[in-house]
Amino acid sequence: MNASGPDPDTLRLIARVLTLHFQEGLLQADIANSLKLSTAKVNRLIKQGREMGMVEFRIHSPFQRLFELERQMKERWPLSACLVVNTVTENAEITLDQVGKSAAQHLQHILGPTDVLAISGGKTLSAVADHLKPGGATSNVVVPMTGGVQGQHYTDVNHIATRIADGLGGSATLIHAPLHADTQDERDVLLSVRAVSDVLTQARNANVSLLGLGAVTEEDATYYKAHPLSEEDRSQLYDSGVRAELLGHLVDCEGELCSTALNSRLVSLPLKDAKLVPIRIGVASGIDKAEPVRAALNGGHISTLVIDDVTAQAVLNEASENAV
Repeated sequence: MNASGPDPDTLRLIARVLTLHFQEGLLQADIANSLKLSTAKVNRLIKQGREMGMVEFRIHSPFQRLFELERQMKERWPLSACLVVNTVTENAEITLDQVGKSAAQHLQHILGPTDVLAISGGKTLSAVADHLKPGGATSNVVVPMTGGVQGQHYTDVNHIATRIADGLGGSATLIHAPLHADTQDERDVLLSVRAVSDVLTQARNANVSLLGLGAVTEEDATYYKAHPLSEEDRSQLYDSGVRAELLGHLVDCEGELCSTALNSRLVSLPLKDAKLVPIRIGVASGIDKAEPVRAALNGGHISTLVIDDVTAQAVLNEASENAV
């Protein structure tokens, strides 16, 4: 090879080797045998061709758009992992089911056999529980991060903790306290009860958490089912800056606690303590969850996000508009 690059014969040989290897799929040993070269020589020619820019990879896959959304989310926020699920239908329930399935698979992939999992309540986590499949008995313990909601069995944190524990082959610790107390003093008394404080301490020391990201705009929002408010009161909360509900806490667009009496009557692990859990998986589905997702990301409340592609795009669009 001279200073200006390979001679024409060598260049032609490199091109031939690259074509046989990358386009026709031949192994390096087969190429060496066909061209009467050593395998080491073929390897060097391939390396030389790549260094010269003669090889360009283009992957065509229906998943590329999802991977690009994941990349953009991780570039915008310090997420350790992001899983974007394709929306294949306009049916919100089917999309939620697919997001729940992806979250369940990820959870079982990363959860160690002795890990403690702390959870919130809500419809989204119920969808995760639907897809957990035990592979045998484990030492996993599932523990609530909030109090329960009377009359909301399907989305109640104790019910979901039991379902997730069954799906993991582990056990559940239940909390015997309501999500909202009638007064702050009553809340303080409940938090001082050892049976309640022990559960929240166990949640604080969990290895992994699984969090639903609650909306505060839709009429059927889980938060308002747990704590019914008039349409006027809901509008006032939104006008005051409330954009999401995280573990029962009402927060603003930056994930900071809002100044509302509702937060002072909450039986829940404080958000600052919830952020001590090493792996915090947020799960969201539906365009109404765009603001809650942004709030959770901006506040650093989650380290992993599982979300549908339409909602992910909405989150990114809003972030771009705010950056202008």
